[in-house]
Amino acid sequence: MTTILKSSNTVWHHATVTRQRRADLNNHKSTLLWFTGLSGAGKSTVAHALEESLYQMGYHTFVLDGDNVRHGLCGDLGFSNDNRVENIRRVSEISKLFIEAGVIVLTAFISPFQADRDKARKLVGDDDFIEIYCNCSLEICEKRDVKGLYNRARKGEIKEFTGISSPYEKPENPELVIDTGEASLDDCVKQILELLIKRGIYERK
Repeated sequence: MTTILKSSNTVWHHATVTRQRRADLNNHKSTLLWFTGLSGAGKSTVAHALEESLYQMGYHTFVLDGDNVRHGLCGDLGFSNDNRVENIRRVSEISKLFIEAGVIVLTAFISPFQADRDKARKLVGDDDFIEIYCNCSLEICEKRDVKGLYNRARKGEIKEFTGISSPYEKPENPELVIDTGEASLDDCVKQILELLIKRGIYERK
């Protein structure tokens, strides 16, 4: 397991521009929408569709996508269990910074382990963590697999592949479950917007 070393020679600097002042400037609260589900479940598709809707209405947003962060921030990590844990730890820390910056941040990661999602929730705070489970059967996910990853995993060419040779732990108590296997993209976005209204993040316009 990766050991995270912390410097003993640092002091937290308190800025004059606070999260609340950023929220007042943006005219909306910030939060974290954590999309989780199997590869091919539609996490990125729904996250980007939701971001587009929010952006069109003047909300400040950013999507952290599982593939995209591995081109830079997590480019040094593989896909072993330990590396996946570290991947999610880094994303959680970045998400916390985005929340402080006044942004509605959307993360689209398989994040297969409940313990890692729980750590992310604890880091950013329960009030700011909205877990959205993209519920989609393995069969449908495999049919959608344009990269051929599932096929390669079943042949043994990809080790520790979630859903095939590595487990996916379904969320125990997510804020929202969306049926990305059967529901339309528009319906999924509408369900999330309704949740954001209840949470006081989004106002219907």
